[in-house]
Amino acid sequence: MVLGILSLVVCGILGPFAWNMGNKTLREMDANPGVVYRNRGNVTAGRLCGMIGCALMVLQVLLFFVWIVALARISDPI
Repeated sequence: MVLGILSLVVCGILGPFAWNMGNKTLREMDANPGVVYRNRGNVTAGRLCGMIGCALMVLQVLLFFVWIVALARISDPI
């Protein structure tokens, strides 16, 4: 959950790591149905924050490239 929150607040590159760790942990929880886990909601929340952080990172990269192309067109007098 910490990596997911950090991916939203501080650094988007942590999003895929939070997403991956959440998937692994949920698989472990599902593989051991006899064990009672109390933090499944936290794992799911961290995983979702990682997904959102990853999507925001991709959006930021796309907007950056659009901005670069727009600047190149403005500064190139044809």
